[in-house]
Amino acid sequence: MNAAIAANLLLVNASSWSLIAFLVAVALSCTSRINVGLVALALAWGLGSLVAGLRPETVAAGFPAMLFLTLVGVTLLFALAEQNGTLAAMAHRFLGTLRDARFVAPLIFVFGAILSGVGPGAVAATALMAPIAMAIGLRAGAPAFLVALMISNGANAGNLSPLSAVGIIARDGMAKAGLVGHEGKVFFANLAAHVVVGLAAWLWLRPRRAAGTVEGSQAAAPLNRAQQLTLVMLALWIVGALFASLPVGFAAFTAAAVLILMGAADETAAIRKIPWAVILMVTGMTTLVAVLEKTGGMDLVTVLLASFATSNTVNGMVAFVTGVISTWSSTSGVVMPAFLPTAASLAERVGGGDPLAVALSINVGSSLVDVSPLSTIGALCVATMTDPEAARDLFRKMMIWGVSMTVVGAVLSQLFAGPLARL
Repeated sequence: MNAAIAANLLLVNASSWSLIAFLVAVALSCTSRINVGLVALALAWGLGSLVAGLRPETVAAGFPAMLFLTLVGVTLLFALAEQNGTLAAMAHRFLGTLRDARFVAPLIFVFGAILSGVGPGAVAATALMAPIAMAIGLRAGAPAFLVALMISNGANAGNLSPLSAVGIIARDGMAKAGLVGHEGKVFFANLAAHVVVGLAAWLWLRPRRAAGTVEGSQAAAPLNRAQQLTLVMLALWIVGALFASLPVGFAAFTAAAVLILMGAADETAAIRKIPWAVILMVTGMTTLVAVLEKTGGMDLVTVLLASFATSNTVNGMVAFVTGVISTWSSTSGVVMPAFLPTAASLAERVGGGDPLAVALSINVGSSLVDVSPLSTIGALCVATMTDPEAARDLFRKMMIWGVSMTVVGAVLSQLFAGPLARL
């Protein structure tokens, strides 16, 4: 009897400490410049081995090896395409065709969604687009605020496609909650939310009449052999992943290996471009969440979230909470790995919520705020402004817009996440 009581006390102690560790990791991600993945891995080992008595091998088993391989493979493939100029050449070609000033902003949105959705994700797409798109938009007479919103919302709109690195992170997090096979709904919910806010921004800020046409740019140079080969391999990778059910990560490694063997890109330079910091955040937080699950800490996390919501308000509430955290923290590196695994248990705790609707709300709520200049996407747009006064004005406007998206995301999730989940 005494041994059983001691074991129960140890479990309660471990779950309480794991909740504290989780909250510390989230707080550090919002207030510190340190890569929270490093802290999460240290906390995972400390909790698992020193508090819960888990062997180091058991703690290490929580490391998401398949997710790691997938993220590295996808980001390596697009790092090669960026390094040899393929992505920049395509961006120049598309954006250089824009002529009618009234429709420059919507077309920037569309191209951002396509570029982000085929694999690089929103950050890489924004980094490629922002300097070109801002220059074209401003020449057309569009407000800088509108162009920045089109760039960031467009890139975010395609960010949760099944081929995108962030979409893969969302898929893996939802799988931990037992939610599999919903990639289409995940992509559509995020796309639709960003289309709604993007359309609202365009209707509000667009020029009321044509300010002229965009000045033509120099004719793009023909694609070289390396760029042509890269486009072929990207097309084969997309077709294989979408229509032949090839594993996205391993197929990306195969395409990357072909490009490297054919001398189409510099392997060393491309490896440096892989977003190792983000991958460390994702895998570190995922490992910590795995330890939380073993020690019962995730149950306490869901109890904490459920205390603020009911079955009727859970979608809006979880979208608001994750949106607030994501304003100051990393959406793909912290919020998704930490909160998506709680979707099923949170729905159960509030007594009647839909786990899929909760997951969709987490995705939408945390993504809509990424236009904030505190996020990488928003910051890249602000960085294109060479005039300090204009940059400060754009920073202020995007900060207000980003914070307001915590409420917009909550409202959209409350109204539409449930019906979409039931389709």
